[in-house]
Amino acid sequence: MIIIAIRTVLLYVAALIVVRLMGRGELSKLDPFQTVVLFMIAELASLSIESPNISVFTGLTALLTLLFLQVLFSFISLKCTWFRNLINGKAILMVDKGKINEKELERLRISIDDLTQHLRLKNFPSPADVDYAILETNGDMSVIPKPDKRPLTPTDIGLFMADEKIPLVLVADGQLYLSNLMKLQKNENDLKQELLKQGIESYDQLFLCFADEKGTIKAYRRNEETESKNSAKIERWDVQ
Repeated sequence: MIIIAIRTVLLYVAALIVVRLMGRGELSKLDPFQTVVLFMIAELASLSIESPNISVFTGLTALLTLLFLQVLFSFISLKCTWFRNLINGKAILMVDKGKINEKELERLRISIDDLTQHLRLKNFPSPADVDYAILETNGDMSVIPKPDKRPLTPTDIGLFMADEKIPLVLVADGQLYLSNLMKLQKNENDLKQELLKQGIESYDQLFLCFADEKGTIKAYRRNEETESKNSAKIERWDVQ
């Protein structure tokens, strides 16, 4: 029992490291090659855990070999277009200038119901509203609507919009994120003063506090039951 637990921990950590070293890009695409690699990682890890006659070293060697192949193929794909197309495939136009590409639907064995379902999932219930629909290599579909069906933007009406900042979490579950506060070019005393205006005297009273895209600080208190349980340990701070 202890040996199985140790093998599980070792292979879990190894599989986690291998997937992490594959890179975030690999996890976001999940094209056919990445899908096969992830399935093989799971299978190799489970075999090494369940089979006492397979050593942990053998399982680790197989996982590292997969990692090497993945990194090698990714590097070659960056340098060689035909190899990338061979491994990952190419994006395919399913709707071209408002016209459904029947040949590609037939070649890929995609029914018109499947196509319209994808369009509905992208908030386009009518194919007549679509200018282009591209089936990406990861199986997702990108949809570009016709110009008269696109949402109105401030630029369309000549409205100037000031630059916005990315929202930043400042306090989460009572924990201060000082680095995010520094990105706002504010110090902790500035934050405390703003929170006092909202009737908050301690970080422990906060469930969430963040700065929105305009830099406005917004705070959400814990619910009353949780706050009452933590009331004994809440320490009020002084503002200079």
